[in-house]
Amino acid sequence: MAKIGLVTRLFFSHFLVIVVGIGSFVIIGKVSSPRLFVLHLQQLEGRNFYYLRYARTQLVEGFENVWSRSTFWSFMTGATAAGGLSYWVSKRIMQPLTLMEQITQKFAAGKLDERMPTLEITELNQLAVSFNRMASSLEGVEQRRRELIGDLTHELRTPLTVVRGYLEELADGRISPSPEIYQQLAKETKRLERLVNDLQELSKAEAGYLPINLQPVNLRPLLESLVQKFADQLLEEGPVLRLECPPQLPFVLADIDRVEQVLVNLLGNAVRYTSEGSIIIRAWTELGKFWIGVIDTGQGIGVEDLPHVFERFFRADRSRARHSGGTGIGLAISRRLIELQGGHIEVESQLGKGSTFRFFLTLA
Repeated sequence: MAKIGLVTRLFFSHFLVIVVGIGSFVIIGKVSSPRLFVLHLQQLEGRNFYYLRYARTQLVEGFENVWSRSTFWSFMTGATAAGGLSYWVSKRIMQPLTLMEQITQKFAAGKLDERMPTLEITELNQLAVSFNRMASSLEGVEQRRRELIGDLTHELRTPLTVVRGYLEELADGRISPSPEIYQQLAKETKRLERLVNDLQELSKAEAGYLPINLQPVNLRPLLESLVQKFADQLLEEGPVLRLECPPQLPFVLADIDRVEQVLVNLLGNAVRYTSEGSIIIRAWTELGKFWIGVIDTGQGIGVEDLPHVFERFFRADRSRARHSGGTGIGLAISRRLIELQGGHIEVESQLGKGSTFRFFLTLA
């Protein structure tokens, strides 16, 4: 049995309402009008129009005949006009829905750049706006997926090439096994492991699947412990690491483990790219926000690279980043972790003069 389309359903539903309305009008008029007409004649007869009683039958029959004919033509004309209007309204409602169906079929074929036009019907226009928002989200997801595949392929190629090269040379006997070779293989393997773990965490963060436990916390003990931890890693001739913040810090709504993860990444980058001068962790309150900044006097970032700093796999100094073992995902993860806590992270930098990474959290 064939299914009835929405256009047909809308048309018949409108037409049925019209038929019921007109039918009710005809039935009520057919039953009540002759009686009311007779009552009117009786009233006239009581006003010295007594001669009307002799023509009452003919008058009633004439009235019923005229009423029936006029009702028939009124019904036919009204039904035709109402049917045409119902069909036009049904088609007008169905056109954007049909267009939406065509666009979804294009989405299924991989064409995600189609959008719904602005519609005159308010409710359908709201549906079109929501549909376009969904389409933009899908297009963004697909774009990020393609970028991720391309970036991942590029990032995996280097360590895999190194590992394969050593293994082939060892298998062919062109080089002799040594602790240095095994250490290099272990280093590249650890780099692959770090890359996979970072990608998994970034994927969860971007999808909003990372658990965030927001609660009022005092971050001063964390800042002091991080200063002590990273100060032990710095050489005597290297930069000086210090903490600059008031003795008493306000409580903030944050996940202390995630804040530590962000600061460890920012401090690790500062230590990696700062050979002399200073690295400062600064905390302050401004306009109802609690700010934390990591300020270094390192090599800095070029103006053309600043807009891309928080993109995954981006490196301002690619050769140095690869040599130091960075995966290029840490800042992307940090940005998402701060956003999940209701904050925002930003950067200022000058090439050769250092960088300032800062983020804010909401006061408790």
